[in-house]
Amino acid sequence: MNSNSTVPSYPAPELRDKPHTASVPDRSIGAILIKQGRLSVADAEKVMRHQVEHNVRFGDAALALGVLTTADIEFALSRQYDYPYLLRGESAISESVVAAYEPFTARVESLRALRNQLMWRWFETGDERRALAITGAERGDGRSFLAANLAVVFSQQGQRTLLIDADMRNPSQHALFGLENRVGLSSVLSDRNGVEAVQRVPALLDLSVLTAGAPPPNPSELLGRPALGKLLRELAPQFDVILIDTPAGGECSDAQMVAGRAGAALVVTRQDASHVNHVHNLIGALNEARVHLVGTVLNNF
Repeated sequence: MNSNSTVPSYPAPELRDKPHTASVPDRSIGAILIKQGRLSVADAEKVMRHQVEHNVRFGDAALALGVLTTADIEFALSRQYDYPYLLRGESAISESVVAAYEPFTARVESLRALRNQLMWRWFETGDERRALAITGAERGDGRSFLAANLAVVFSQQGQRTLLIDADMRNPSQHALFGLENRVGLSSVLSDRNGVEAVQRVPALLDLSVLTAGAPPPNPSELLGRPALGKLLRELAPQFDVILIDTPAGGECSDAQMVAGRAGAALVVTRQDASHVNHVHNLIGALNEARVHLVGTVLNNF
């Protein structure tokens, strides 16, 4: 599966203390870019004059005058429509979470297409269907990458989204989102913490993450306890979508147990890397556990 795109959403600038900019509406493209330091007041006024004289949109006028780029316009539009995306070098979130940085690219559009398929095939087919395990047969197939980016595109749609890192052997979601990992799923399942261990991702609206937490000596036993099912039931009313990143299914039984608690799984394979027999074995194990297989994804990013 390919993924790439770019998205916007931030507050408009406060210009009321500057009388000479009063003609620039607070939620306009010009005001947003002035606040971000991408456009000067003088250039904004020049663009508005060109806009009136030629009866074109502000963005088209700015491009014609060469004072803004297409990326600047996309950034401002994202803020106008509360569609959050990040600027490279200005966030602790890893740039491999491409949906957070490149919402207008082809590969992120493919992530949105997958999101829509998952809505139709699972999340919108019943009120109790909130959780989905992201599984794969082998390490390096892109499960964590896909889970992180899917979580972002679900949240960008306005879905209250929770991403759970259930790979307590090789956790990665805390690093991808720049979060603390002192408490997380392991401490919740061992009754040392509650749902307060869930962390909001401030830069991205509607996205929360429950990290894996401190590595336990008994991940399989923790995931096999009824506590995981209880936790998912407790969290379900608070979120529209719960995505669970799992360990490689071919290395341990954790993925099958997590998928069993979630009720459904998406199997990730990687082009020119995944072994057909390993994937076949994983799907067989999921079927034996009566897990609903929503589909498979060929990841080539």
